[in-house]
Amino acid sequence: MAKKLKIALIGYGKMGKMIEQIALGRGHEIVCKLNHESSSKDWKALSKADVAIEFTKPDSALENIKKCFALNVPVVVGTTGWYEKLDEIKSICLRDKQSLLTASNFSIGVNLFFHINKILAQAMENLPEYNVEIEEIHHTQKLDAPSGTAITIAQGILSEIRRKIDWKLDVDSSSNSDLSIKSIRTDDVPGTHIVKYSSLIDDIEIKHVAHNRSGFATGAVVASEWLFDKKGAFTMSDIIGF
Repeated sequence: MAKKLKIALIGYGKMGKMIEQIALGRGHEIVCKLNHESSSKDWKALSKADVAIEFTKPDSALENIKKCFALNVPVVVGTTGWYEKLDEIKSICLRDKQSLLTASNFSIGVNLFFHINKILAQAMENLPEYNVEIEEIHHTQKLDAPSGTAITIAQGILSEIRRKIDWKLDVDSSSNSDLSIKSIRTDDVPGTHIVKYSSLIDDIEIKHVAHNRSGFATGAVVASEWLFDKKGAFTMSDIIGF
């Protein structure tokens, strides 16, 4: 059984509330709930935490991570849209012997999907008659497009299929060198991701559909249980083992 943790929630929207419910159900304690309206006095409670779970906005994530580092609090980060600064944050983490776990998606099912996506891409490397594209669908409150999950999927494909140079948002999917990601925003969709390979003869498709946010929230709590006694910069691959 996992150690009972004192958890700080940084971000207390829909995801934060679900994480709280799951963490309490697993026997953990929530020592503080922080957001953009929290005072400096509120933030002092962060020092009491064994680990923090951060789900906020891209323009807040870096500062929140640095606050955790300053207090030697391990931090699990679910916010996406700031990854252009990820290498910088990892360097700070390693230099200062801190603890960081980032993931574009904490769902165990999605991380299995990442693995399957790379295996399929390996098989498609020598089949240029198949063109590949990605489609992601999320709720209208999601701030970044494409989703961090879609970018991770794209990176998995680009690492295996050399004829694709880079991903681009909403480009002509018939382009030889561009990997198109189509982003759709609609009401009440937790997250759907589709990878489609098309040829003149047939289509091959893999798809992940989240029915609710509980998979993401559960994965974030599991990640915090795994991280709290470790030093370094990690991802969900370190937990799952591939």
